[in-house]
Amino acid sequence: MENMVNVYFFGKKYEVPSSLTIMKAMEYAGYQLVRGCGCRNGFCGACATIYRIKGDKELKACLACQQKVENDMYVATLPFFPLVKEVYDIEKIKPTEQIMMQLYPEIYACVGCNACTKACTQGLSVMQYIADAQRGDYANCAEKSFDCVMCGVCSSRCPAGISHPQVAELARRLYGKYIAPETQHLYDRVKEINDGKYVSIIEDLMQKPIEELKELYNNREIEK
Repeated sequence: MENMVNVYFFGKKYEVPSSLTIMKAMEYAGYQLVRGCGCRNGFCGACATIYRIKGDKELKACLACQQKVENDMYVATLPFFPLVKEVYDIEKIKPTEQIMMQLYPEIYACVGCNACTKACTQGLSVMQYIADAQRGDYANCAEKSFDCVMCGVCSSRCPAGISHPQVAELARRLYGKYIAPETQHLYDRVKEINDGKYVSIIEDLMQKPIEELKELYNNREIEK
C-alpha cells in the first residue's frame, strides 16, 4: 500500500499518495482540471499555487505540476492573476528609461521588500530585474527574467501593485528589438526557408516512420 498523506484542497480534506504532484493529487481526489493545468511540465505558468503546511506560518508558492504533496498541506490554486498590461507599439517606442516610467510607473514605488523574489515559482531574482528596469538596463532585466513563465505569483505578493511579468516582457522585447546584436546566420536561414531550399527535405521527413524520425533526431548534428 503506497504511503498516503492528508492534504486540503480549498479547505476540504483528502487522502492521497505521497508520490503525486499537487496537480495529480487534485485529479486523484476527483477534481476535473479544465483550467489552470496547461502544459503540465512547468513551462506555461498556468498552475500557479499557494500552500501552507499545518503548523508553519510561511506561505509558499509553486507550480502545481512540479511540487509534490506533503502531509497536512493546505492548497489553493491561483490559475489567473489580473496583471496590468499596457498597450504599446514596439515599432514606435525606444529602449529609454522614460518609456518604462511612462508605461509602468508603479515600478518606482517598489519598497524593496523582496516578496516578489521569495514568491517566484521559478526562483528568479525578481526584485533585482525590476531594479534593472528602473535604471533602463534592459539587457540585464531581459537576462534575469528570461525563465519567467508569467504565472503572476510575484505580483500577487507585491504591496506596490507592480506587474513584474509584464515589465519583464517589455524589457525583453526592447532588448530583442533594439539592443541585442544582429544574428546574420538567422537572417540567412530565414531567407533560405522563404526561397524553398528545405521543401524537399521536409517532404521527405514527413514520409518517414516515427522510429526513424526519433533515430535521426537523437543522432542529429547540433550546430554550434
